[in-house]
Amino acid sequence: MVRILIEEIEAYAKEHKVPIMLPDGISYLEQYIKKHHVKKILEIGTAIGYSAIRMASVSEDIEIITIERDEERYLKAIENIKISGYQNRIHVNLCDAMNFEIEEQFDLIFIDAAKSGYIKFFEKFDQNLKQGGTIISDNLNFHGFTKMETRIESKNLRQMVNKIRNYIQFLENNKNYQTTFLEIGDGIGVSVKL
Repeated sequence: MVRILIEEIEAYAKEHKVPIMLPDGISYLEQYIKKHHVKKILEIGTAIGYSAIRMASVSEDIEIITIERDEERYLKAIENIKISGYQNRIHVNLCDAMNFEIEEQFDLIFIDAAKSGYIKFFEKFDQNLKQGGTIISDNLNFHGFTKMETRIESKNLRQMVNKIRNYIQFLENNKNYQTTFLEIGDGIGVSVKL
């Protein structure tokens, strides 16, 4: 049932140009959750519920709190999660992540939202991550643009790429975390809290 739903979500994402994790990226995330016995996850950027459903499918005792600010995507996520049967374990919140307040502690925080906000999200939710927990950030290669040597013509794209480069530098210099950068999917950062 869930496998068919996942294929349908992938097709919908392609047709409606909703960015979802690339196949090897999401596979890595699932394996990481399984290997490290992750139980509580905070996801910043639900989109249409794809990664939340994939993460929840790893084990029946995984609970996810996820945040989405786009109402259309939020409603689609609610619909998809209901079909998956995981609505008791995936809790979707419609709001801007910067306005979201939560006291709980998590084993894993997954950041896959507005690239311009990555540093702010990291700093805001750091207090919600358990010692030894992990923050995983997606899209750090940004379709290869962050590694480009030549000047990017489009001003908007250039600003976006610079924000991701700043975030990568922020991770490299963060003494409270040990970050590994992986050339998987669209580039993933795995930051373990020391």
